[in-house]
Amino acid sequence: MPETMLAGRFDLRTGRFAVEETPVPEPGPGQVRIKVKAAGICLSDVHLMDGSLRPAYATADKVTVGHETAGVIDALGPDVPGDWAAGQRVLLQAGERCGGCAACLRHEPCLAVRTRGFDYDGGWAEYALATHHTLVAIPDDLPFEQAAVIPDAVSTPWAAVTATGRVRPAHPVGVWGVGGLGAHAVQLLRLAGAAPVIALDPLPAARERALEFGADLALDPAAPDARERILAATGGLGLDLALDMAGVAAVRDQAVRCLGRGGRLVLVGLGPGPLTLADSIAFSYREQRVLGHYGSEPSHVEELVSLARLHRLDLSRSISATLPLAEAAAGVERLRKKEGDPIRIVLIP
Repeated sequence: MPETMLAGRFDLRTGRFAVEETPVPEPGPGQVRIKVKAAGICLSDVHLMDGSLRPAYATADKVTVGHETAGVIDALGPDVPGDWAAGQRVLLQAGERCGGCAACLRHEPCLAVRTRGFDYDGGWAEYALATHHTLVAIPDDLPFEQAAVIPDAVSTPWAAVTATGRVRPAHPVGVWGVGGLGAHAVQLLRLAGAAPVIALDPLPAARERALEFGADLALDPAAPDARERILAATGGLGLDLALDMAGVAAVRDQAVRCLGRGGRLVLVGLGPGPLTLADSIAFSYREQRVLGHYGSEPSHVEELVSLARLHRLDLSRSISATLPLAEAAAGVERLRKKEGDPIRIVLIP
């Protein structure tokens, strides 16, 4: 066993990122060590490095980045249950409850969720530590690079669609922004029975991808007749559900105007600007709602793994490129510039 390994480390004080040698971690009580096989690069990682996102519960000055991770159990610490063993293929949940607050002790929803790769060391490394209750076993026929992106890239839109948005079969849904989250949202909406599924993105390549992922209609949101075409596609009723994957004020304004009576706008994309309603009287008269959304619950990841195991969910189109861990900085830059309009770039240690 080597004493050191490569890891993508971000200095929270200086804002500097580098792939560097660091000690191979030893699992403590309740922990396992994972030999990482794949780790996704997420837009949240870009935002961590540009300073627009900050860890809420970090306890160290440096952190290994990466909250989308899959690999093989390499070693077990004390007190790990016997249903886990070396050699098992697993993915890691993107975060975990703090475990010590009053809500955790009462087994209630906990707001102090610590995020892997932000608050504590993540998966951009040759080896990573995980508490055993954050492991999810994956089937042998699910490639590691596809499994790695299920936490967040797939589970966030799945939770937005099924839990926050409460999608209804045969009801129309609009998706604004068909990047990493939006492309999966389109695919998952079709799986959940939404119809029609209407995707909106200013990039022609993204609109073409939306159709490949199952959208019934793909529109340029800047087109002067975009709203009229949505109304025509929904029989004049408007959307039952709209998903903002972009976090842009103009998107939210347009999406609200496309909602039908009782329609819901779910804010998935993060944006720092104020939330405004151009016509609050119409919004109230039509009994519409705006709902915030963030991340997913462990159960959503487990559901998606089950769907992949049963071959109901195909993630083969989700991996835009793979890069060696040593080229992590280049991968971050490619995502920041949207080179090639990627869904997910995955690091292979």
